[in-house]
Amino acid sequence: MFPQPNHGKLSLFSTSQKQRRYLFKGISWHQGRIKYLLFLSCLVISITNFSPASAHKVEVAGDVGGTLHIEPNDNPRAGEPSQAWFALTRKGGRVIPLSQCNCQLAVYAEPYAAGEPPLLEPQLQPVPAERYQGIPGADITFPKPGIYQLQLNGKPVSGAKFKPFEFKFEVTVASGSTQNTQNMRDVNGNLGEGESQQLPIWGIALPILGFIGILVVVLRSMRGSGE
Repeated sequence: MFPQPNHGKLSLFSTSQKQRRYLFKGISWHQGRIKYLLFLSCLVISITNFSPASAHKVEVAGDVGGTLHIEPNDNPRAGEPSQAWFALTRKGGRVIPLSQCNCQLAVYAEPYAAGEPPLLEPQLQPVPAERYQGIPGADITFPKPGIYQLQLNGKPVSGAKFKPFEFKFEVTVASGSTQNTQNMRDVNGNLGEGESQQLPIWGIALPILGFIGILVVVLRSMRGSGE
């Protein structure tokens, strides 16, 4: 008589291996879902925290690049003085100070017709800003909320080597804290000055609701795969 093979132990061992493989697959699947969920969370946070006024404005004309920054935080307010400065650089990164540039600044309220005189012509002065020294700067007081265009024209003075340029920067001005915002209209003929130029509530709520919907779907699929 030959000893009968122990099918029970073999079956138990095989079942245990299958269970472990299924368990490892489930853990790997859940880890992938968790990573994807974390990625979506970061994406939603970056969208809801996005503010178009938080970055400097950059333009390029010929061999000259220009960066505009307006204090404070590129978010000027109507009726309040704001310092605007322009970092001008040639190809290769060499800074063009105001002493090397015959520059003029003009401010227009959008929209404006061709040939229309500028609303403001601030006097440019050499200013230090961030890592720059002696770059063109000016104090500007925007009269009303709305959209403005800042035009900076420049030509090289004797001895400077760069091509004449013209930069056009669009600037959004919010309502000021000291103004009567009840019945006034902005420079663009839109609604009253009391309306904020920030993102509307629905622009923040939609990404959050979308994220919640994705989270519910992922959790349901994880629960269904675990049963």
